Amino acid sequence: MKRYTEDHEWIDLAGDIATVGITAHAQEQLGDITFVELPEVGRTLAKGDAFAVVESVKAASDVYAPLDGEVTEVNAALDENPQLVNEAAEEGGWFAKIKLSDAAAVDALMDKAAYDAFLAKS
Repeated sequence: MKRYTEDHEWIDLAGDIATVGITAHAQEQLGDITFVELPEVGRTLAKGDAFAVVESVKAASDVYAPLDGEVTEVNAALDENPQLVNEAAEEGGWFAKIKLSDAAAVDALMDKAAYDAFLAKS
C-alpha cells in the first residue's frame, strides 16, 4: 500500500515497516541528485522531522518523516550511487525503512489518485 505526503515523500507499508523515499515528481524538481545524507539506524522520528537531506545540482532539500517511528534500515546503496534517486525514485531509490509507532496512521496520507490531484492543483 503506497501513500504520499504533501511534502512529496512516498511511503510503502508492509506490516508495520514503512519504506520511505521521495516521489518521482520531487526528484524531477531537484534535478541531478549528487548526495544523500541518510538518518542513523535506531533514530526515533516524529512526523514532520527532517530525517534526511538530498543535495542536487539545483539545491539541498530536507526530507521529512511522514509518520512517527524508528529507523530500522537505510539504503546504503545511496552512499555510492545517489543517482539511484533519479533513476528509480519510487523503487530502488528509497531512503529508509521505518517501524511505525502507529501503522494505522498511514490512512491519513494520500493515495496515488489523491496525490496526482494534489500535483495537478500545484
